[in-house]
Amino acid sequence: MHAPNVTFHERVDDALRDKILHTALDRATGRFQTLRVNALASLPDADAVRDRARLIRAHTLSRLDTYLEQFTANVENAGGHVYFAADANALNEIVNEIARTNNVKTVVKGKSMISEETELNHALEGQGIRVVETDLGEYIIQLAGETPSHIIAPVIHKTKEQIGELLHAKIDIPYTDDPAQMTAAARAKLRDEFLNADMGISGVNFGVAETGTICLVENEGNGRLTTTAPRVHVALMGIERIVPNLDDLSVMLQVLARSATGQKITVYTNLLTGARRDGEGDGPDELHIILLDNGRSRVLGTEVAEILYCIRCGACLNACPVYREIGGHAYGSVYAGPVGAVLTPALGGIAQWSDLPQASSLCGACREVCPVRIDIPRMLLVERDHARRAGKMAWWLRAGLRVYSFTATHPTLFRIATTLSRWGSRFVAGRKGWIRSLPPPLNGWTQSRDFPAFAKKSFQELYRESRRADLLHLDEEPER
Repeated sequence: MHAPNVTFHERVDDALRDKILHTALDRATGRFQTLRVNALASLPDADAVRDRARLIRAHTLSRLDTYLEQFTANVENAGGHVYFAADANALNEIVNEIARTNNVKTVVKGKSMISEETELNHALEGQGIRVVETDLGEYIIQLAGETPSHIIAPVIHKTKEQIGELLHAKIDIPYTDDPAQMTAAARAKLRDEFLNADMGISGVNFGVAETGTICLVENEGNGRLTTTAPRVHVALMGIERIVPNLDDLSVMLQVLARSATGQKITVYTNLLTGARRDGEGDGPDELHIILLDNGRSRVLGTEVAEILYCIRCGACLNACPVYREIGGHAYGSVYAGPVGAVLTPALGGIAQWSDLPQASSLCGACREVCPVRIDIPRMLLVERDHARRAGKMAWWLRAGLRVYSFTATHPTLFRIATTLSRWGSRFVAGRKGWIRSLPPPLNGWTQSRDFPAFAKKSFQELYRESRRADLLHLDEEPER
């Protein structure tokens, strides 16, 4: 992952001024949150299931090498091929080599965040191979020449009216903003692509170590066609996306769909083991599974290793007040929202991505909705400290924190400072008690909201008054 040329703050400013973006985000994230709450209410002992899912993720990552070896052996026993890619370039070269060997001219793709992470489409197109996205959201994004802005809803940043105009311009259909009509038009365009493609590329939601099975969940059927119609299937999978057995997989599926789309289970839950066998009419002649590291093994055993528990449901994005204001593209990374604010610096290095851990109010909503209870706020603080250690904190902030630290550890000085701040802030705020404009660098706060004046009385003063009142009350009580 490469840091873009435009700065994070420039992208945020653009997003905050985009009223259409806010309309699209409000429509989608609010709906996802409501669906999630209702779906979890239908799950018996939902908290216990979430606890079990967390334990599965923790256990699997603690023995990841063992489960990866078992998974590889069982895939190969079923007739598949497994490759390990150290980084994005290695994965892209493996896919290109498979394509060259099989004389591939056209590729259909199911949804895959790994392919976004490695920029696989560009690598294939650079070899003269035509790539067609078949997930409806990804197809729209491809037509628009954009990147996804959400883990499960790639086109969440567009309104249905914008999508209608795009389809009218790009695939020459009459304008409509009716989702059913737009979906039907896209299906008609894509149907022949499945039948004529030489290779299908998909992501993997989970790999099952015990059986060598890969699990893909989707709601459109395009994943099933992508993995069965072409003669070659290439599945892209992060090394952390392993579960020990099918029983553990069933637990993960119970929380994944509910947290992602508010369903008890996705419409298509595909379990694929090996390539097409003799006597089977459907399925690819070859199955190739590529396991991507790209920094993941380096994250294991660190203070942020817990981020690898993530099952890519997107619930934290829908709940995050920052994501809901700026959308996914403002992050400048493949992985947006709270999970991306931790995962991207962990994989790509804090030097390039030091702004992302700051994109959080630390409200804890992400931790609350996470199906495997990942403590994202804690890791955001860890990444902020990494940024400080890497010299990525603004000089005025470093100086300000040093002054605050010195003042806060000297009680007399702290009382004087808070008294002066109280008088000064209330003088500037006036009778209403709010400061509408602060000087640089504090003007970043008042650009979009007012700053409250300090309280008339400090906590220490209120505490002393309370203690005096309690003592007075005790003195006034009659003897018994």
